[in-house]
Amino acid sequence: MQPVRRSTLITQVTEQLREEIRSGNWAVGSRIPTEPELADLTGTGRNTVREAVQALVHTGLLERRQGSGTYVLAASEVGSTLGTYFAGAHERDVLELRQSLDVTAAGLAARRRDDADIRDLRVLLEARTDAWHGPDLRAAIAADIALHRGIVAASHNQVYLEFYDSLLPAIEDTVFKHASATGAGFHDEHSALVEAVITGDSERAVAAARCFFDELLAGYA
Repeated sequence: MQPVRRSTLITQVTEQLREEIRSGNWAVGSRIPTEPELADLTGTGRNTVREAVQALVHTGLLERRQGSGTYVLAASEVGSTLGTYFAGAHERDVLELRQSLDVTAAGLAARRRDDADIRDLRVLLEARTDAWHGPDLRAAIAADIALHRGIVAASHNQVYLEFYDSLLPAIEDTVFKHASATGAGFHDEHSALVEAVITGDSERAVAAARCFFDELLAGYA
């Protein structure tokens, strides 16, 4: 970020914050800097920053969480609108939509992943494995979702990624319910999926991604 001019400060700061979200510097689900930190980064006062943040809260891009901070909900106003819609959608419908996205993205990722994607996926897989052996189920689910999102990101299809981001709250809710009921972690399957993407085997990546949904969808007619 760069310090902004004194004219139309709130508008300028709002646009700077929006660009941090749009560019991916502040990922969906992440906590943004505090108001004092934002004031330093933009060279403006805390009141200006507070108004800019509130403007993005109103558009649905950010969410204030009492005692925790402010988090990114969506990468765009379109994603925010979709996220609101998906929050009330039938679980089966969300799962079937996610299946289409995950499976296709896995095949694309195997063909398009670069060295940075490979490094990221290895880190995300290790973090997921560690989290699933810990006591915090929510943390384990967050790590699981981060890995699947990393595969979508490795597809290098920005529309897929933005659409996937709009699904994240609904995905988290569905995965939590299933994991709470079954305790299933699918560790070998996740390792196989990541390995297929890393080695560039698109057919194996598609097959590995598809296998996760057989059990998830088994309970729906």
